[in-house]
Amino acid sequence: MVYRIHFTVEDLARTRVERPAPLLELSAAIRTLQSRSHPVRFGAWRRSACAALRPEARMVLDLVPPGGWAPTFLTTAEAGSPEELLEQVRSTPRSRVRGDLAHVAEWQAPPSWARHLADDTELLQRLCDGLDHVWTVLLSPYWGHLAAAVADDRAVRMRQVLTGGVEALLTAVDPRRVRWNPPVLEFRMVSGYDGDLHLGGRGMLLVPSLFADGPAIDIDAEPQPVLRYPLGHSQVSASTPLCVPPARQPPAGQDRSPVDSLLGRTRAAVLRAIAEHPGCSTKELAARSGTAPPSASEHATVLRTAGLVRTVRHRNTALHSPTPLGTALLEQSGPAAGPAGY
Repeated sequence: MVYRIHFTVEDLARTRVERPAPLLELSAAIRTLQSRSHPVRFGAWRRSACAALRPEARMVLDLVPPGGWAPTFLTTAEAGSPEELLEQVRSTPRSRVRGDLAHVAEWQAPPSWARHLADDTELLQRLCDGLDHVWTVLLSPYWGHLAAAVADDRAVRMRQVLTGGVEALLTAVDPRRVRWNPPVLEFRMVSGYDGDLHLGGRGMLLVPSLFADGPAIDIDAEPQPVLRYPLGHSQVSASTPLCVPPARQPPAGQDRSPVDSLLGRTRAAVLRAIAEHPGCSTKELAARSGTAPPSASEHATVLRTAGLVRTVRHRNTALHSPTPLGTALLEQSGPAAGPAGY
């Protein structure tokens, strides 16, 4: 069985790749925490999270089970900062809470306490406190790394559009489960759900996800449906364990960090060019940093070894983006001193 998304010419023109929505990605992390999928990749992360979660997390985990439906007000695909969206959940209208829970009840029985949620302000605030706590434990420490990985993924997707059009982009989202049969995108959902979605000129957002186990569609997202797909590059592959805290900036007043010895003016110019133009190719990097392509490639290799840059490949092209550590180092170092040159 497959799920079918029907495109028009207008839909293709309005389809684009977007950054993960914080609450949508949090819901994927919550589901992954409660499943046994990818034990190598997520095993250490699960153990660390389970040790840190407090009892108030239980309400959230009950409403976002490892499979099935969850209330949309907790898993919205809306864009915004995590802080803004978590605060927005607290002010969800009672009618919205009641409607979302009724929709969930059509498919599965929600927890017994949830039937009081729309009418019990204190109960709703306890749920929101639990959601804040779950965000802090499950996703907040990894958000910077996720953003960097997404920047790499989006750089590759943009190249796919440039070289093969939207058709190449749609086909490459998840080759194991997705097939482009013009003008219909067919894919096998992890849930096995079968159905049809006519976009009707709205287009669709493609959203890469660190925790997605396969393609999933949010047909109620506004203003466009959202197709979430797994990040597909080596730094977040199924063989890469997820338990890496974000890089820390050096303490205030510390003159030199462990990576300072890497940064002559040319190498700093290369790092700055990558930070200002994430996803640039080596040829583009050379032009923007005022170096020859072989020199740009050599500097990028050193920066990558130091953890300041990550590189992914699209066909025969290397695409460079900064890591959180590289960005933090540039922010601490201040503006460029001048043209490249030792």
